[in-house]
Amino acid sequence: MGHMVTGRVLVAPSILGCDQGSLASESRRLQDAGADMIHLDVMDGVFVPVLTVGSGVAGAVARAVEIPVDAHLMVQNPDGLVDAFAEAGCSCITVHAEVAVHLDRLLRRIREAGCMAGVAVNPATPVDFLRWVAPAVDLMLIMTVNPGYGGQEHLAHLHGKVSMARELLDSFGGGEALVAVDGGVNDENAEQLVRAGADVLVSGSFVTGAADPAEAIGRLR
Repeated sequence: MGHMVTGRVLVAPSILGCDQGSLASESRRLQDAGADMIHLDVMDGVFVPVLTVGSGVAGAVARAVEIPVDAHLMVQNPDGLVDAFAEAGCSCITVHAEVAVHLDRLLRRIREAGCMAGVAVNPATPVDFLRWVAPAVDLMLIMTVNPGYGGQEHLAHLHGKVSMARELLDSFGGGEALVAVDGGVNDENAEQLVRAGADVLVSGSFVTGAADPAEAIGRLR
C-alpha cells in the first residue's frame, strides 16, 4: 500500500464521532461512501483523557468492512494490546512514539502479527527518531491536534513536520511507508497536506458529520 503504488490520496474516516451503538453499520456506510480505510481511535482514559473502544469493537468493525481497519492505539501500554487487535482483524496497528519505550521492537512485533506497523506522534513530538526506525515503519501518523477529543481545530504550523517525516522515511526506510495526518482535516487544508507529503487523510467530523459522506470524501480527494 506504499504511496508509490496508489498514486492517489487515501481517505480514512475516523469513526469517533459516529453513533457509538452502531459502529459496524456506520463503518460499512463509510466504506460504501468511498472510504479507503477505517480509522479506529482506541483511547484508554490514561494516555488521553477519554475512554473509547477495545479489540471487541475493532473485530466487529473489521468483520463489517472489506477495507483495512487501522487501530490507532492512544494508550499508555500498547505492548499488551497488539495481539488482541491483530486477532480482531485490524490491518494496521498504530502506536504512539511517546509511550513505546522499545519502539523498534514493538513495530517489528506488529508486523510479525501480520499487520502494517504504524507509529503516531503528538504535535510537540519531534520526528527525528524516524531515521533510526524507518525500516520498521509502514505508516507514520502525524497528529495535527492534541489527541483526546474530536472536532478540534487543525494546527497548520505542523505541515512542515509532514514534509520532514516524508523525507526521513524516503531517506532511511526505502520510501514505501505511508504518511498519514489526523486532526481537523477538511477540504480547506487537504490540498496543503497532500502537497506537504501526506498519503492518507484521517478525517473525523468533516466526513462523518456530513449530510453526504461520499461528497465529503470526494472533496478531500
